[in-house]
Amino acid sequence: MSVLLNFAMFPTDKGGSVSDYVAKVIAFLRESGVNYKLNPMGTSIETETMEEALQVVNEAYKILEPHSDRIYTTINIDARKGPVGRISAKIDSVESKIGKVRK
Repeated sequence: MSVLLNFAMFPTDKGGSVSDYVAKVIAFLRESGVNYKLNPMGTSIETETMEEALQVVNEAYKILEPHSDRIYTTINIDARKGPVGRISAKIDSVESKIGKVRK
């Protein structure tokens, strides 16, 4: 199974820039070994189970919770039976039709 989960999570009580807090979550993802891609509006991860994907979100919350009284989170999930590798394959499929779209 391939579970693609895109999420944005950040404290709402830390002013206009929250990159210090987002960086804490990205550092966790890098250390965890989870396949991820940072994008301007969130972060996409790919896991083999729904439980793993939701656990990543829970761990990210635990990282931010001590630093904030309010944390905003959005989540989109695409779960599909079949092999992992869709985090890149979906983009590759579009690029095979129209050419390179990413830098």
